[in-house]
Amino acid sequence: MQHRLETLLEAERDQLVLWLPVMLGAGVAAWFVLLRRSEWTAVLLALTATACLAAALGRGGRASRAVAVGALAMAVGLALIWWRAERVAAPVLARPAVAAFDARVERAEPLVARELVRLTLAPIDAPALPRRLRVNLAEADVPAGLTRRAVIRLRARLLPPPDAAVPGAYSYARAAWFAGVGATGRGFAPVRIVTPGDAELGLRATLTRHITERVAGSAGGVAAALATGDVGSIAEEDAEAMRAAGLAHLLSVSGLHITAVVGATMLIVMRLLALWPALALRVRLPLVAAAVGAGAAVGYTLLTGSEVPTIRSCVAALLVLAALALGREAMTLRLVAAGAIVVLIAWPESLAGASFQLSFAAITAIVALHDHPWMRGFAEVREKGLLRRWGRGAVLLLMTGVVVEAALMPIAVYHFHRAGLYGALANMVAIPWTTFVVMPLELLALLLDVAGLGAPVWWLVERALWALLWLARIVASAPGAVRAWPVMPDAAYALIVVGGLWLALWRTEWRRWGLAPLAVGSLWAAMTPAPDLLVSGDGRHAAVRTEYGAMALLRERAGEYMQNVLSENGGVKGAPMTLDGLPGAACSADLCAVDVAGRRVVMTRSAYLVPVRALIAACVGADVVVSERRLPVGCRPRWLRLERDVLARTGGVAVGLSGGWTATVRRAGDEHPWVLAAGREDSGAGFRRFRR
Repeated sequence: MQHRLETLLEAERDQLVLWLPVMLGAGVAAWFVLLRRSEWTAVLLALTATACLAAALGRGGRASRAVAVGALAMAVGLALIWWRAERVAAPVLARPAVAAFDARVERAEPLVARELVRLTLAPIDAPALPRRLRVNLAEADVPAGLTRRAVIRLRARLLPPPDAAVPGAYSYARAAWFAGVGATGRGFAPVRIVTPGDAELGLRATLTRHITERVAGSAGGVAAALATGDVGSIAEEDAEAMRAAGLAHLLSVSGLHITAVVGATMLIVMRLLALWPALALRVRLPLVAAAVGAGAAVGYTLLTGSEVPTIRSCVAALLVLAALALGREAMTLRLVAAGAIVVLIAWPESLAGASFQLSFAAITAIVALHDHPWMRGFAEVREKGLLRRWGRGAVLLLMTGVVVEAALMPIAVYHFHRAGLYGALANMVAIPWTTFVVMPLELLALLLDVAGLGAPVWWLVERALWALLWLARIVASAPGAVRAWPVMPDAAYALIVVGGLWLALWRTEWRRWGLAPLAVGSLWAAMTPAPDLLVSGDGRHAAVRTEYGAMALLRERAGEYMQNVLSENGGVKGAPMTLDGLPGAACSADLCAVDVAGRRVVMTRSAYLVPVRALIAACVGADVVVSERRLPVGCRPRWLRLERDVLARTGGVAVGLSGGWTATVRRAGDEHPWVLAAGREDSGAGFRRFRR
């Protein structure tokens, strides 16, 4: 057995290094999954002991070295994220408050489509407030001249960074912890500038404003996103259409954009330098062009806000240029692995975000596909007719799109609870259109604006972008374009990721073993039942599943965000209905009682106190009672009593009434710092819980 393993690893010796970032990421993931410091310490020691033991007893075999390096890399990943979480520690607001204070503006992000400006503020001489806040202001309340580094005086309603509303939803509390944001809220007029800030807007904001002034509506928002990464000017319905059509990646500055910038820069530099014969004969022009292209990649990354996909793409571009300069093969999985290691070392928390996962899954799938011997042979340039070359290119593009969509679909289902079905076809048109039409036109328009001659080209840019948005709307509105899914179990997602990596990173026949965890994880995810009842952490909002598979809301006036959260995490596409219109629901202004999956659910729905006797009478025969307030002692449902004190410990709750299961946002004994900072150390609710 050992000899067989050594033979397999010897055949895969060039691929072993690709697992280094995987094991580093596994250590980071272990820290997020495990709850307590004692568990982190125990795993850290166990991994270190495993590495030492493998190195001591392995007798120099490749298998022992692989185990030792892998265990050590996983230990480093766990220690790295633990250290990072402690290093960024900052005060967090304990409870909601209304405060008047002075603060320095660290960042101002216009959200034109929502008529808001999002400010990142550093309070001055306000010891009761966290060191960094995120506050939204209505556009009409923003004073003229508000720029970065300005000191402003305002009044705002502040809240602790919100945790996930229900199991499976996005947890801003975790993201805010690593960003150093201790509170969020809404500012009120009047807002006064105490000390002026920068005389001018930053380059990014100036360029965004310049573009949106020349291209109207969502087309201008997309144009700004392509140039600066700022998506605040895109209307929500158009952004949703881009997501549903599988084209949202075009709005996040990543590999496509960095490649276009570097390629265009190198082409222009090469052509200009070639006009100087004396220089062309004495200097290697490709090296000069590569150096200028590297500078353009770094500058573009800084301009667009240095987000994780952009940094990953910039690192990859720099490695490609270095490989070209050294005469090596440019695009390999080793390059992707190097980029992943750089990002994980600098920002280990990014592993838990959808951005990191989508970005690296896409590039890994593309490189692994085109690195396959059969694919290399098929893509090899041959002297054939024009139609055959175009046909081969179309097939390659379609195959790449299908593989990328297959790689991204589990990530989209896990994080966003939806998956598009026509993304590969849409990208066959959208990617070439954006790369070879939209971006060159936009670059030309910006260059011509220096001489005031860009208006005609901006007209072309606007028409090209409206064509892109038209494609997104057509694809998004097609029957079955988007499929909604309930929350995917963590373990099922882990199996899918392991299976996908096994298939992508190995080269010999044992790569096929990855099909087993991939199939098991996919089947598990597909068979996971949707919840019958969702309750938010404050108890004010709830939704039940109807017999037709839709979600019905407890409160008609639930905001758009909460409606989306409850429908998406319930595995339902489209706006939910209300309980008042549900047959069989008995609702008054204060109470709602409804039978769901053979269980009786009673919920309070108003801010007014219900008479104790009436409430106790409603509890009689109920299986589940939900309330944002404390319930009287006499209210004793047969199964779950989800009142204010219980929900304060558990956070949002998902309930499978037919299967008798529950899932909670917060877990008992969770010692992650964003949980402890909010005073939520304990989360026991007295009923069976598991993360789904």
